Amino acid sequence: MFKLGEDQTLVQDLVRRVAREKVAPRAQEIDRTAEYPHDMFEMLKELGLFLLPFPEEYGGANSMLSACVAVEEFGRVCYNTAYLLLVQWVPIGAILAGGTQEQKDRYLPGLAKGELRGALSLTEPQSGSDVSGIKTKARKDGGDYILDGNKIWCTNSGMADFVLVAAKTGTGDERGKINLFIVDTDTPGFNVGPKEDKMGARGVPSHSLYLENCRVPASAMLGDEETGFRVAMAALNDSRPIIGARAVGCAQGALDHAVEFIKNRHAFGQTIADFQGIKWMVADMETQTAAARLLVYQAAAALDAGVKGKELAHLAAMAKTFSTDTAMKVATDAVQLFGAAGISNEYGINRYFRDAKVLQIIEGTNQIQRNIISRSVLA
Repeated sequence: MFKLGEDQTLVQDLVRRVAREKVAPRAQEIDRTAEYPHDMFEMLKELGLFLLPFPEEYGGANSMLSACVAVEEFGRVCYNTAYLLLVQWVPIGAILAGGTQEQKDRYLPGLAKGELRGALSLTEPQSGSDVSGIKTKARKDGGDYILDGNKIWCTNSGMADFVLVAAKTGTGDERGKINLFIVDTDTPGFNVGPKEDKMGARGVPSHSLYLENCRVPASAMLGDEETGFRVAMAALNDSRPIIGARAVGCAQGALDHAVEFIKNRHAFGQTIADFQGIKWMVADMETQTAAARLLVYQAAAALDAGVKGKELAHLAAMAKTFSTDTAMKVATDAVQLFGAAGISNEYGINRYFRDAKVLQIIEGTNQIQRNIISRSVLA
């Protein structure tokens, strides 16, 4: 039986209370307006929650499990507030894995305190899941690199102080010869395009990026030209349990809304919840959500215990795949239980449905995750 430790329980109690009292009343408006929730960011900053997964030397709790617990509780009422934590944390793994001490000292304290905001940019118009197929180039020029290329779907780049940009550093068109560069957003030649009008995850905007003769010092590279791609993949592995936690929160929130609705709506002389077929749907939704939670917590606990490489990739891929598929299934059933009300914007349940779909795609589609899982099993 998996049991949270005392630290995780304290985080859960705090975040659950804050989520219900302060975040839930804002969730529908954040989704409707698709405006960045500055008030939610400041709240997270004041509570010190950005510190959760950071190493102790930066004042953090050094606990991915605590981070996942917090993300789940916020995601239960507001996908976008949970997302604010994730976009702050994704650069951590890359900088910790491949950054120099100077890079760590410059960026990590600010991320931990909420004084800096970062973003990660891998995706391009012709390459989403195929990261090694990116076309953005980083050309060596003396002691600098010059970056040229276009990126899409860079979440948080409109608010970020810096973006981790993936670019090819080889002289030819070698697949996999990729590095990450820390590019400050005020760098000449770095331009952020208009925000996307998204189906879900609307409160934390995503943008295209345009790099034209964007000059950065060689010290902006994470790692060296031979290890950069592994650093990028390690960063995604480390963040996948958090994606799973958002999915568990999404599923639990959809279930919460559905249960409240069917217990208070009547048809044919009884509440909707009294019908046996409805009870079976609820039982499946609860069981699937609980199973997803355990997979996510297991992956997060493994990361905290120092598990890395292929073993972590296997656990993280299973957690991400199952939890996000569960979120989609539970949210779909929740909309069904709402009936016609489920497709009305008056009710928040369709927000969970739209956000769940996003989770099956981002941070490596679930088809790619299944490739990772099967490759591990068949190796």
